[in-house]
Amino acid sequence: MIKNKDRAATGEGGIRSSASPLGDYASLRSDAPPSLSDISACLSFSPDDGYIWLNDQRMLLLHGNVFGALRRELIDSLGVEKARGLFTRIGYIAGARDARMEQARWPDADLSALYKARLHSFEGMVKVEPVRFSFDQKSGQFDGEYLWHHSIEADEHIAAYGLGTSATCWMLTGYAMGHGSTLLGHLVIAREVSCRSMGDSVCRLIAKSAELWDDITEDMRRLNAEDFVGSPTSHTAVIAAVAGRERTDIFTQNAPYHSAMVGASAAFNAACHQLQRVAKTDATVLFTGESGVGKEMFAHMLHRIGKRAENPFIAVNCAAIPETLIESELFGVERGAYTGAVASRPGRFERADGGTLFLDEIGTLSPIAQGKLLRALQEGEIERVGGSRCIRVDVRVVAATNVDLRQAVRDGNFREDLFYRLNVYPIRLPPLRARRDDIPLLMNYFLNFYCEKYNRRVVGFTPAVIRAFLSYEFPGNIRELQNLVERGVISAEEEGTIDLPHLFTSGETLPPDVLSVAMGAGKGVLKNVQAKTDEISGASSDLLKMLLRTQEDGKTVSLEGIERALVENAVAISNGNYSAAARLLGITRSQLAYRCEKYKLAEGES
Repeated sequence: MIKNKDRAATGEGGIRSSASPLGDYASLRSDAPPSLSDISACLSFSPDDGYIWLNDQRMLLLHGNVFGALRRELIDSLGVEKARGLFTRIGYIAGARDARMEQARWPDADLSALYKARLHSFEGMVKVEPVRFSFDQKSGQFDGEYLWHHSIEADEHIAAYGLGTSATCWMLTGYAMGHGSTLLGHLVIAREVSCRSMGDSVCRLIAKSAELWDDITEDMRRLNAEDFVGSPTSHTAVIAAVAGRERTDIFTQNAPYHSAMVGASAAFNAACHQLQRVAKTDATVLFTGESGVGKEMFAHMLHRIGKRAENPFIAVNCAAIPETLIESELFGVERGAYTGAVASRPGRFERADGGTLFLDEIGTLSPIAQGKLLRALQEGEIERVGGSRCIRVDVRVVAATNVDLRQAVRDGNFREDLFYRLNVYPIRLPPLRARRDDIPLLMNYFLNFYCEKYNRRVVGFTPAVIRAFLSYEFPGNIRELQNLVERGVISAEEEGTIDLPHLFTSGETLPPDVLSVAMGAGKGVLKNVQAKTDEISGASSDLLKMLLRTQEDGKTVSLEGIERALVENAVAISNGNYSAAARLLGITRSQLAYRCEKYKLAEGES
């Protein structure tokens, strides 16, 4: 319950006011962890709208016994192991989100200070007591031990099932992994070594960098939503698979079958669950999503876990084959069909017989090729160019596209009947900016991959790189992240860390807040920040001139009108990014969100 005097102090809608983007804590010492009073300043209530914000994350209050009831029902319906994995993954996501919030809120604090933040205590899950904490800035290795007091998971598990023989603080363990992995930029594995639900007097956690553990198979099994999802440290098989190949881009057409799918975010897990569900059928699957999200990787995995795994997987990049050759490539050629056809040869359909045919960039097919592909899908038979007989084929067709096929149908560029033939089971793969919780895992995977591939020893990433990757939009998605890490491994010093100058050397545009951290203290010019600050200052100057003119004319201007104009200008300058606009105005994201809702302003993609 918020008292009236507190509500009044917070301003409109219960939103706290702040003089700067970091409130009263902008001067937080780099080596001092945020206190509970610091963290509480991030909390904002807007009861009129039904919102609670922790910095820029929407929160909720939930009865502890309701959480316990949810936990019991999941355990009873899914079984202990599946429920444990589910809560571990949820905890991982929560920890990753809190780490990102801490980095955004206290950008100048060092990693060890942020790691000691007691955010979980503030959120009511547990009281954390550090026992030991070791973080090597040079190697990036972390080793810590903590006591958990009053764990709600242990309390609810004991209330429901009594004492047992295994640790039950699953969500808290996942939280420690997500929080540490996101802050450090490489995988942190946490294990609960004693628990009150086992009769111990206190719950105890040990968290260390993944390379400091002997075997993390069980830990990763619980973190992965499906069995086919790989570990960020399981790179040896990938290196062996690509040895001797001309190309090793594991997210392109030449992807080896052994490449790992890495991720733990909700968006990634949802796609994996869809993949598992359809894999045991022969249904046609259509993968959609932006370029670089890993559509071919998912297609390879669909084949590997399906019932056709022992038969061929044939991939065709439709955009790379000239229109005059696409028919012969797909359906084959009979000898003498045209000048130069000196021998008969099978097409991709015949080569994929009994297996899977993957048609990448399906939206680039010509109308003629679309018609012939439709017939092959409908009839289950093909006819070679220059041939006179039909050939039966048993092929599972999997397609992928980065264009909106529905819009292409409306524009007359894609056959409607073919679209519905392909769209039996669509799976949309999220862009990397929608699965930021996976970025630390992918960073770690690619770092290990390229260190072994190039026989280099690079120990990790600087805090500036971690912040940059967690803020960067990644227009090229996973492929761009992969290329950046490869560039960093090549550019960094032996036994050194990857820093921003090693990465963003090809015209990439970093967010202003990242540049301010990387180039502060007189080391550079904040061009991006300054440009936008000048724009908002110019807007403020125009408003002041307007006020003076209206005063001279004897007219009045409302305070609400001025505020709306400032908010509109900030949102427009920031291209609809609420967080960036809030920083320009010197308020929190939740304060800006309240005002944008009030003035019916739409948020852009951020």
